[in-house]
Amino acid sequence: MEDKIKLTREYHVHSVYSRNNHGKSTIEEIVQEARAKKLKTISITDHGPGHLMYGIKRKLIPVQREEIDRLKEKYDDIEILMGVEANVIGYDGEIDIREEEKKYFDFINLGFHDGVRFVDKKSFYNYHILKRMSWMGQSVREKMIDLNTNTMVKALENNDIFIITHPGDKIDVDIEKIAQTCEKTNTVMEINNHHPHLSVEEIKISSHYNVKFSLGSDAHHRKNIANVNDSIKRVIESGLDISRIINID
Repeated sequence: MEDKIKLTREYHVHSVYSRNNHGKSTIEEIVQEARAKKLKTISITDHGPGHLMYGIKRKLIPVQREEIDRLKEKYDDIEILMGVEANVIGYDGEIDIREEEKKYFDFINLGFHDGVRFVDKKSFYNYHILKRMSWMGQSVREKMIDLNTNTMVKALENNDIFIITHPGDKIDVDIEKIAQTCEKTNTVMEINNHHPHLSVEEIKISSHYNVKFSLGSDAHHRKNIANVNDSIKRVIESGLDISRIINID
């Protein structure tokens, strides 16, 4: 079965625009690697500017757009897309991509991440403090999961999100409710190779709803582009119908 699953479109890769040496490869190096691996589509999805350590600088968003457009002219044998891995920055569903910035992106992915600048103290408390207090009892943990889940639901409903990245990683959510929302918003759920989510059990739960899935390498170096071996193993173990995966042939 593993031999039958071949990634042809990559929707989660970080470049040197993800600051502080988080992404190791230039965009052109990424494109060249994708061409060598016979991909049909390669996407650059650096961390959104709300990430304090790794986010792309806002002033560089149009610069990155121009660079990608130049590379599209140079390499016409592969589709090159500019996406972003946006961050949830508020518990009313706020994300770190402004309305006037959305025009630069071909698509927006979204995930929870540590190290972001939250819009208010309430959101900071819910993400960082409540998470650390969840060991105190089941009621606290349930409250945390409910808050996290409702926040992501609002973000998905209020924004046009292509893929939710590594759902269930970084902070706990109700995967079933997330899948229900993704069905309504036509959002793809990622099976991330770099992180253990979606897990086998989470894939099984999500597959009960009419959602699509993607395999994401989450590559931070060009050598890891299209490396989704762990994701494929989870797909096989879960019994997921591979026709529901959007980026394989």
